Amino acid sequence: MTARGRKDKEDAGANPAVAVAGGAGGDAAPNGCEAPAPGPILAPVATPPRSMPLPMVPRFVFFTKGCGVHRQRLQSFELSLRRAGIAPLNLVRVSSIFPPGCAVISRERGLQHLHHGEITFVVIAQAETNEPNRLVSASIGLATPADPTMYGYLSEHHGFGQTAKKAGDYAEDLAATMLASTLGIEFDPDKDYDQRREIYRMSGRIVRTRSITQSAEGDKDGLWTTVVAAAVLLF
Repeated sequence: MTARGRKDKEDAGANPAVAVAGGAGGDAAPNGCEAPAPGPILAPVATPPRSMPLPMVPRFVFFTKGCGVHRQRLQSFELSLRRAGIAPLNLVRVSSIFPPGCAVISRERGLQHLHHGEITFVVIAQAETNEPNRLVSASIGLATPADPTMYGYLSEHHGFGQTAKKAGDYAEDLAATMLASTLGIEFDPDKDYDQRREIYRMSGRIVRTRSITQSAEGDKDGLWTTVVAAAVLLF
C-alpha cells in the first residue's frame, strides 16, 4: 500500500506544471510536467459504502497519469498523484492481469465511482529524478484478447532517457508479448515490436493494444520530479 506523509496546504500548489508531457503518443515538451486537472473525488450524497463482490474481479478500469515537482521526493510523488486525480485514495499495487469482460472507461467516469480514503487497487508505474533535465517516463501498457472469456495483460514500465512514445511502445510490447506467449502465438522475440505487432494482429487472437505515458524532464534547479501512470481497477 502506498504511504504518503501529511503535507502543508501551501505544497498543493507548489511548482505547477509548465508544459505538456505526452500521453500515449506525443513526446514531452522541454521540462514538461503536465496532466489534466484532476477535479475532486466526491462521495455521492446519502450513498452507503459499496460491498465488495465475491470473487473480487474488477469490472471496470480507467487510465490516468500525472507529474509533480517539489524539493522533497515524497511530496513530488504526492503532487503527481494529485495531478492523476488519485491522491485521496489508499492505493494498493497489484500485478498485471486484465480481467475477462473488464470494460475500459474514461478517467472522468472512473473518478466518479471513488470515495476519499477508499482502498483502491492499481497497476502503477513510477519514476523520479532530481537530476536537472534528465528525461523520465512512466507508462502502462494493455493488451486484450479477441476471446472475451480470456484475460489480458497490463504492463508497467518506467525508464530514463526515453520519450513518451518510446516508453509507450515499450509498455505495449511488454503487454502484447506476455499475452502472445500465453495464447501460444509463435513469434521471433528478436524482431522489433512493429513486426511482432503485425504477427499478433494477423493471428486474430489479440484484438487491441494501448498505452498511457507520462514523461517529463527533471527540474532545472534540481527539485525532485516524479511521473506516474496508472490503471485503476474498479468493482
